[in-house]
Amino acid sequence: MNSKLIVLSFALAGAAFAADAPALTVGNPVPAFKLKDSGGKTVKLSNYRGKVVLLDFWATWCTGCKQEMPWFVNFQKKYGAKKFAVVGVAMDEDGWKTLRPFLKQHSEFRYKMLAGDQATADQYGSADSLPDTFLIDKKGNLAGAYRGVVDRDAVESAIEALLGK
Repeated sequence: MNSKLIVLSFALAGAAFAADAPALTVGNPVPAFKLKDSGGKTVKLSNYRGKVVLLDFWATWCTGCKQEMPWFVNFQKKYGAKKFAVVGVAMDEDGWKTLRPFLKQHSEFRYKMLAGDQATADQYGSADSLPDTFLIDKKGNLAGAYRGVVDRDAVESAIEALLGK
């Protein structure tokens, strides 16, 4: 399968998702946000400009989210040196109160984690279901989006295609 076909099929999947979240359209800029990491530092999405970003909205209670997390760890390890980053946005109601113990228990989940908020989730159309995963290109534009558990191979192919540009 050639990379143009992979990107096209991924873009079409993203376009279908975008219908659920009208503010997001493949090829257009994604909403900016500022969220806190575990140390209380404010992290902005714009900090990742120049990298392909896998942005994952998840929660500690979400079975599908936990299924994907090892895949995302693998992507971070495999592609991190190639200008790629995984950023997790946890949507647990208690924020870091719930997130810290979970991440301590699951220390294998090694990528940037942020405590999400309703306003950010609403901007991405992630208020109603989890997991929601977005691929963002190096310029900060939406490259694709998935509602529910991702197809691991399709996402990896899309990451490779975006990194190859």
